[in-house]
Amino acid sequence: MSQRLRLWLLAVGGAGVAALLVAACLDLPAFGGRRHPYGERAVAASLARHTANTIASLNFDQRAYDTLGEISILFAAVLGCLVLLREARDEHRAQPQPAEVALPVRRYALIALPVALLTGLYVIAHGQLSPGGGFQGGVVAATALHLLYLGADYRALERVRPLGVFDVCDALAVSAYAVLGLAGLLAGTAFLANTLLPYGTFNTLSSGGTVPLLNAAVGMEVASAVVLLLAGFLDQAVEIEEERGS
Repeated sequence: MSQRLRLWLLAVGGAGVAALLVAACLDLPAFGGRRHPYGERAVAASLARHTANTIASLNFDQRAYDTLGEISILFAAVLGCLVLLREARDEHRAQPQPAEVALPVRRYALIALPVALLTGLYVIAHGQLSPGGGFQGGVVAATALHLLYLGADYRALERVRPLGVFDVCDALAVSAYAVLGLAGLLAGTAFLANTLLPYGTFNTLSSGGTVPLLNAAVGMEVASAVVLLLAGFLDQAVEIEEERGS
């Protein structure tokens, strides 16, 4: 295919996309109003399934298939980064030296670690009730674990961060999300349809049907993915060195 033909195909495709975007924008509700048809429908669907947090209802119920795509992208991106950051043939691992951490920094990090970890788990567990959820709580929980690196040293972090376990948890979390969707098909409903479990009592931890389970799977996947990603970068910065003369 010639360059001129590729440019023509690009122009035709771009014009088609632009026309669709313009048509979609012209059909949007007016700005500045206090009522929005999409918002009203989303809130009604959220309340019908006893999910107090409408955002969680959107992510794990009304558009749960999109969220499956998002965590799959994160899973693939972290996998690609780990492949690129792995130890090469012309590299070796050097034992990291003990770090000298200022006493105030050490105290703050070690005190904040359990608080931050508990906060991350709380955000994940209460995602269907209040702002937050698996994505936010997973990042908080993974970040909390790395406060040990700031408060102690890299070897202390390695002792409480078994990468093999996080590898398995990452894969299991993504698989669990997909399995919950397939369970809906086996039950005779749509993929990821929120019809498997009772909706429970509104504004309680057991409410929302499958939303808490999907939210927990996302939290587990995000936390594991962030830990693995940071492990790859920290290994390159702290342990992995180039061979002399390479």
